[in-house]
Amino acid sequence: QVQLVESGGGLVQTGGSLRLSCVASGRTEGTSAVGWFRQAPGKEREFVSAISWSGGTTYYGPSVGGRFTISTDNAKNTVYLQMDNLKPEDTAVYYCAADQNEWGMVSSIPEPYDYWGQGTQVTVSS
Repeated sequence: QVQLVESGGGLVQTGGSLRLSCVASGRTEGTSAVGWFRQAPGKEREFVSAISWSGGTTYYGPSVGGRFTISTDNAKNTVYLQMDNLKPEDTAVYYCAADQNEWGMVSSIPEPYDYWGQGTQVTVSS
C-alpha cells in the first residue's frame, strides 16, 4: 500500500503561483510514476502532469504546458507541481496518484494509477 498526501492548495489571484506537494509513504519502492489530475465541479477528471519516479520523463496536459512544472525529490518521497500564471479555469481539486507498473510507463490517463490522495483545493480568482 502507498499513502499519498497532497498539500499547498489555496486561493490565489489570476497570474499568481502555487506549489503543490505530494508526499508518498508506505511501500513506495515499486512506484514507477506519479501523476497529477484535477477535477472541477461538473467536469470530468483531467490530466495535468506526470513524472517518472526517477524524474527522467515528464508529461503535461495541453491546458497547462508552459505554465506548470513537475519535479520529484526521491530523498523526500515527494513530487511537486509548480503552478505559475494561474488562470480561473485552473480552479479545481488537484489529486496526485501513484502508479506501480512493472514496465516503468508514465500514463496520462487515470486508470493505470493504483493509489490516490485525498486532493487539495486550488481556487483562482479573477
